[in-house]
Amino acid sequence: MKLSSAIVGEQAGPLEHEVDARWLMAYSAGLGETDPRYYDTERGVVAHPLFPVCYEWPVAQPLRALPALKPLFPQLLHAQHDLRIHRPPRADDHLRVSARIVSVMQRKPGAFVVFRFEARDAAGEPVTTTDFGALYRGVTVEGGDRQIEATADPEPSAQTLPKAAELQIAANAAHVYTECARVWNPIHTDVAYARAAGLPDIILHGTATLALSISAVLRKFGTNAPAVRRAQCRFSGMVEMPSTLAVHAALQGKAIRFETRNASGEAVIGRGALLLH
Repeated sequence: MKLSSAIVGEQAGPLEHEVDARWLMAYSAGLGETDPRYYDTERGVVAHPLFPVCYEWPVAQPLRALPALKPLFPQLLHAQHDLRIHRPPRADDHLRVSARIVSVMQRKPGAFVVFRFEARDAAGEPVTTTDFGALYRGVTVEGGDRQIEATADPEPSAQTLPKAAELQIAANAAHVYTECARVWNPIHTDVAYARAAGLPDIILHGTATLALSISAVLRKFGTNAPAVRRAQCRFSGMVEMPSTLAVHAALQGKAIRFETRNASGEAVIGRGALLLH
């Protein structure tokens, strides 16, 4: 399987989205959040820091459907995430969301493709920017590495991270997350599809694992969601359901570094970081 780096520069959108309180609340509910600030329609519903994945998903589909990428879809794994929050999305936001491929590089496991999502409000001001790193397993890059925008790799923690929380992942976690986030990928809910793609079973969304980890870190350090200005990580393992995960975290300056591990002690999220205002 091969992929030409000539796809760099391909773009989609903008697509328009109306963000409302119901959508914001549904995403938080799908994560099992109980903090009343995520549901306060009197003072204004607070968006979970990872809510932007909800409005980024639709504009990703035209790019994933490109002739060069569509046949490779079963090989795709979410490998890296870098979200910059210029200001939190709000209920009643009218957003225009665009996407483009900014990088294709050869890595040992396959082709690493970075999709950049940009969301702007009705005034044209930036709301969020995300670099979504996708690994197409076993795929060879043709034409050499190509990059048109700078991207950042998450930095490793400078110290050992103590255990901060445990996460209980329910057997139906992926189905609940799918419907509440409005993010549908069959490897997370369709057993036959997942096994045909070479997976042992359906697996939890990487963004769900990340969102749950972020929630645990915010609770541990008493930090409010609006304080988060950037979230980064590498995905390094699959999460089957049901399972128990352990979040390890430490405050380092204005950043909270974290790592999420499975019951065997293997990292499923590495180099996690929340950068705070």
